[in-house]
Amino acid sequence: MYRKISAILIPTLIAVGIIVYMLYRVWDDLLTALQHIVPAYLGMALVICLAAWWLRGWRYHRILLNLNYRIKVAVTTACVFVSQTVNLIVPARLGDFVRIFILKHDYKTTYSEGISSIVVERVFDIITVALLGAVSLFFVLNVPTWFYTVIIIPLAIGFAFFVFLIFVGKLTTKNKYIGYILTMLDEIRRASLTLRAIVILSITSIVIWILDVLVCYSVVGMFEQQIPFAVVVLAIVIGNLVKAVPITPGGIGTYELAVAATFEIAGVAPAEAFLIAVIDHLIKNLVTLAGGIVSIYYLGDWVIPTIKSALSAKLNGGKTPDP
Repeated sequence: MYRKISAILIPTLIAVGIIVYMLYRVWDDLLTALQHIVPAYLGMALVICLAAWWLRGWRYHRILLNLNYRIKVAVTTACVFVSQTVNLIVPARLGDFVRIFILKHDYKTTYSEGISSIVVERVFDIITVALLGAVSLFFVLNVPTWFYTVIIIPLAIGFAFFVFLIFVGKLTTKNKYIGYILTMLDEIRRASLTLRAIVILSITSIVIWILDVLVCYSVVGMFEQQIPFAVVVLAIVIGNLVKAVPITPGGIGTYELAVAATFEIAGVAPAEAFLIAVIDHLIKNLVTLAGGIVSIYYLGDWVIPTIKSALSAKLNGGKTPDP
C-alpha cells in the first residue's frame, strides 16, 4: 500500500515543487506578460498538436505493419493517446504497458511484440530529437557545455543500438531467457532495419518533432516574442531529452524547467521564458488528455479495467505473463 502511494506521490511532489519554485522566481512579471497574449496563436498551436498526434498514430501503424499486424490508423492513434494519457498520471512511463495490453486484447500480439514496437518508437524519437538538437547547435551561440553532452550521448547510444541490432541477429542460444531477449531484438530489427522502414520512420519522426517545435513556436508568437527558430528547436530538444528521464509523471516540472532555462540562456526574460514553457507543455498535455479520454470510449469500456490491472501489476512489482 505504502509502495503504491510513494510511487505516485513522491514524483508528483517533485513536479509541484519545481513549478512552485519557477512561479516564485517570476511572479511579479507574470501579470504583465499575460496582458500581451495574442489568442489566435493558441488555435494554431492546437491544430498543429493534433496533426502531430495523428502522425504519431500513423507511424505506430507502420511499425506494427512491419511486424505483420495490419491495424487501422485510428486504432493505433487511440493506443498511443491512451498510453500517453496514463503517463501523465503515473511515473516511470507505466502507461506504455497499457498499450501492450490493448494490443494483446484486440489483436493477439505477444507481449514481446508490444514491447518491441514501443522500443522502436522510442529509439526513433530519441535519435530524431537529438539530431535536431545537434543541428540547432550550429545556429545558437554560447550554449553551456552540458547541452552538448545531453544531445550527443543519446545520439551516440541510439546509433550504437542499431549497429548492435545488425550483429546480434547472428546469435543463437538454448537459454530460455536469453532466447526471449533475442526474439525481442529480432522483432525490433524487423520493425525498423529494412531500408523502407528506416526511410519511412525517419522522415515521419522528423516531421513529428518539427510539428512539436512549431507548437512551441506558436506559443512564442502568442506572447509576441522574437525568438530565433533554432533557439526554440534547442529548447524543445533539451526539454524532451530531460523529460525522457522519468522523474515526474509526464515530465511535468522537469520539462518546463529545461525549456525555460534554455530560453533564458538565449536572452529571453525569465517571466516570458517560464510562460512559454508552461503554456507549451499545457497545450500538449491537454490535447493528450482529451485525446486519451476520447480514445478510451473509441476502443471500448474494457480499456478502463485493463489500465487498472496493468498499473496494479507494475506498482506491485508483478510480471507480465509469458507470451
